[in-house]
Amino acid sequence: MTSRLEIPDFSLVDEAWIPVLDATGQRRDVSLLELFEQAGELRMIACELPTQTFAILRLALAVLHRASGGPPGEAAWRALWRDRRLPLPDIADYLGTFRDRFDLLHPKQPFYQIADLRADKGNTYGLERLIADVPNGMPFLTARAGHGMDSISLAEAARWLVHCQAFDPSGIKTGAVGDPRVKGGKGYPQGVASVGALGGVYLEGGNLRETLLLNLIPVAPGWQRADERDLPAWEREPQTAVEEPNATRGPYGLLSLYTWQSRRIRLFGDRGGITGAMIAYGDQLDWQDRHLLEPMSVWGRSGPKEKEQKRTPVYLPRPHDHTRALWRGLQTLLPPPPSGNEPAQRLSPLVLQWLARLTVTQAVGQDFQVRPRAISVTYGTQQAVVDEVFGDALTMNVLVLVEKSPLRTAAVDAAADAEAAVGGLGRLATNLVRAAGGDPGGAAERATERGYAELDREFRDWLADLVPDSDPAAERAAWQRTVWRAVRQLGEELVEAAGPKAWVGRLIDDKNGKQVHYSSYQAEAWFRTGLAKALPLAFDHTEQTQEVPQ
Repeated sequence: MTSRLEIPDFSLVDEAWIPVLDATGQRRDVSLLELFEQAGELRMIACELPTQTFAILRLALAVLHRASGGPPGEAAWRALWRDRRLPLPDIADYLGTFRDRFDLLHPKQPFYQIADLRADKGNTYGLERLIADVPNGMPFLTARAGHGMDSISLAEAARWLVHCQAFDPSGIKTGAVGDPRVKGGKGYPQGVASVGALGGVYLEGGNLRETLLLNLIPVAPGWQRADERDLPAWEREPQTAVEEPNATRGPYGLLSLYTWQSRRIRLFGDRGGITGAMIAYGDQLDWQDRHLLEPMSVWGRSGPKEKEQKRTPVYLPRPHDHTRALWRGLQTLLPPPPSGNEPAQRLSPLVLQWLARLTVTQAVGQDFQVRPRAISVTYGTQQAVVDEVFGDALTMNVLVLVEKSPLRTAAVDAAADAEAAVGGLGRLATNLVRAAGGDPGGAAERATERGYAELDREFRDWLADLVPDSDPAAERAAWQRTVWRAVRQLGEELVEAAGPKAWVGRLIDDKNGKQVHYSSYQAEAWFRTGLAKALPLAFDHTEQTQEVPQ
């Protein structure tokens, strides 16, 4: 009889499977234990997709929460931050205790899988069901086509396994034997995997150790509710093909959410590689009003839900707008100011609220620079495929997160300045097309896209340069001058390209039936007037007709 020691294993505790960047920018793989042991020397987790990085970070945070005992309050968190340390002996002991539960190839309780999961017809399955960048049934759309799809390493399979539990699309799945939800051998759509619904946000520090601590919100009153039933997946009994009842699975807190088993999965292969995967539906998750449990998402009120349930407020996660850079929606990312007796229309992630509090109480120095990172997924065709993965980040001083901070006001106002100026550029483009007698459809969109692209790096650099002793008024004036120069230049290029017909112009009836002469000259005059109103600090008010000096 084969002994346990002779059974091939691949414990994520000991085997290198997590891609990281070190302080020199070199990429390598580390084990889960090494991730914590070397966190002070590592820059970040660096996976193929930002969603993969996010999913693995949440897994690591679940381990850290258990090893740190919560942490049980702000004082315990402060001690970890002050000493710039992780509880490494406790982490090693904890992972050692559950080493078998992190084994990808365990014969009875493989990590994040069901050992005896099977379909009624005993089908075999390819890797396209597991790997997010391979559209199921359309492998010619990916760079992997023609190679790399017969087998992948155990390390890569582990990464995609964690990602699948977090971001797997909806659609018809293989029906697992024993699951009463299966009809005709098929599992019918039940929604995307748990994290796919979120407008994910996490905080990135100067190294991975800081990143882990910044996202480690204490289980304490006002932040996270403690519940003894809240356990990570590896501390619970191995699951079966059947969906667990709500009373058993929760979610009861961070640990449940960070390791939620949205799918029932079985990998096929051995130490030589993984050759296929069966993926069936697992535990469903209702995200309504989970904003006090889930700390890493933007939230917003749901009008339809409030109307249906005849109560307010009802909050749901809000995925990010993939058509806009993160800085353009800066105000929606930051902790909102109090709104009196009316429930807030939006809620920022608890991780940002937590850091804002630590800044006010001076647990984190006011000169600290942090990078909020945003992640979300756009699903298409009834949520059955991944259309787009969104990832963006901003470097900013922590005071930008604090309510009533002058730096915060300057940053939010500066983003609004850019919106107003670029909006004027879009109107210029529309007016020039009208002057030439063309169809203005799409002209404004193309112009504003150019405008935002021109300002994107400028705003990011400007925001990163804000420090506690910055003069907010002077910084905003400098920003408006930057915007004026960039947008004015783009406007001049549009005018020059408008052509002879636009220079001559034409009469057009306005909405009141009055005829207005549209020409390049008139459109440019309107544009300059609008730009002056949008960017008043960019002008010397003693000489209103003069442009900003270069």
